[in-house]
Amino acid sequence: MAFSADELRVLRRALATALHPAPLQEEDVQDCLRLTESVDEAVREAGRLRAFLLADLVRYREALPGSLGGYLELLRDALAAGYDPGADDLAALRALRRNPAAAELLARCQVLAERSVRARLARVSQATAPAAASASRARLLALPGGRTAGDEPKPTPPAPAERPVPKPSEAFPPRRRPVPPPPPEERAAG
Repeated sequence: MAFSADELRVLRRALATALHPAPLQEEDVQDCLRLTESVDEAVREAGRLRAFLLADLVRYREALPGSLGGYLELLRDALAAGYDPGADDLAALRALRRNPAAAELLARCQVLAERSVRARLARVSQATAPAAASASRARLLALPGGRTAGDEPKPTPPAPAERPVPKPSEAFPPRRRPVPPPPPEERAAG
């Protein structure tokens, strides 16, 4: 996102006011509101452009292998804009890996996809860790006096042995096909 010289002056005044609070003039307030509207419009336009780019990428992927050149170019543009390649992209690139450009892009996408998965897993583990820690602290604070250093924690009883889950073939045995009756000639001869 690029700012014009006037927008930068407004931004500089807003930041100075944030650091050193002072009463604002009406003109400064109006300038800040116009800058906010401009930034909001730029964000909306970026969202529309991203949605269009991703829809175009899907159309090109569905038309593969005939649209190979266009698909690779659009995927490069999407990756440059921060797109995380999905399973469909990886599958399409694997099918096209004989093409050197597709093979190169596949290697790049695999790294990005792995990095994305690791980041999501880290966010999930960070989100659950503080909740678990606060829950355990809440329980300890709720106990009168808490636990002293000499207290031994009570051993937890062993879990009852669970029955193994049956395989589908054990739960639903295969049906036996009915034996067709013998042809009429064999019945009469017997």
